[in-house]
Amino acid sequence: MSETVATTVDDAEIERFSALAETWWDPEGPMKPLHRLTPARMRYLTHRLTRHFDRPEGGEALTDLDILDIGCGGGLVSEPLSRLAASVTGVDASEKNIKAARMHAAEAGLPVTYRHDTAEALAAAGEQFDAVMALEIIEHVADPALFVSSIAQLVKPGGLVIFSTINRTPKAYALSIVGAEYILGWLPRGTHTYSKFVKPSELARHCRAAGLKVDDLTGLVYSPLSGFSLSATDIDVNYFASATKPG
Repeated sequence: MSETVATTVDDAEIERFSALAETWWDPEGPMKPLHRLTPARMRYLTHRLTRHFDRPEGGEALTDLDILDIGCGGGLVSEPLSRLAASVTGVDASEKNIKAARMHAAEAGLPVTYRHDTAEALAAAGEQFDAVMALEIIEHVADPALFVSSIAQLVKPGGLVIFSTINRTPKAYALSIVGAEYILGWLPRGTHTYSKFVKPSELARHCRAAGLKVDDLTGLVYSPLSGFSLSATDIDVNYFASATKPG
């Protein structure tokens, strides 16, 4: 990792996810919910990226775009972005996650660059990307405001940032913690902490303070019959936030 700088890393969270590193690519393992939501998640990411950068969807739509996937875990998003011809850098604070991601990308023959590092360290080094993905991570960091500020530094002027996280609502507590962790067993108990969930208004405030403008909020909803899908109105539980940095 890079030299010591202010960090938003929560050591307990990193230890928890490091323990699951070998299961990232098991569609029936602890990461099963992430595998299930990947198709809807990729629809949103592809739509926002191609729209922002004026690209046609499909094929190698993201050619020549430098994309940072911060908190990449085992690479569940980095790899699909790479298949769309983006130049992808996946970064995670867990060394075990990065090792798992590198191994899987090598087996798949994908040229993803994986680094054991943090958003704050990359920002301190002056690195920048066309777009930054911060998916299912802000609810696990120690300082959301500092995290968003670092993300804003990492995106080039005119670039795009996409967050996904969980709203702090009673409905989110019931579904994401009680339901997913304790009743259905989709996630290991303790994966989420309700107090660390992030309301859209809080995320928008952090973005404004960091010089980013949130221009889209879209919900991610689950149905036992149809699985995960995008919603233009329901952001009570999971949601995406797309933000731009003025050029």
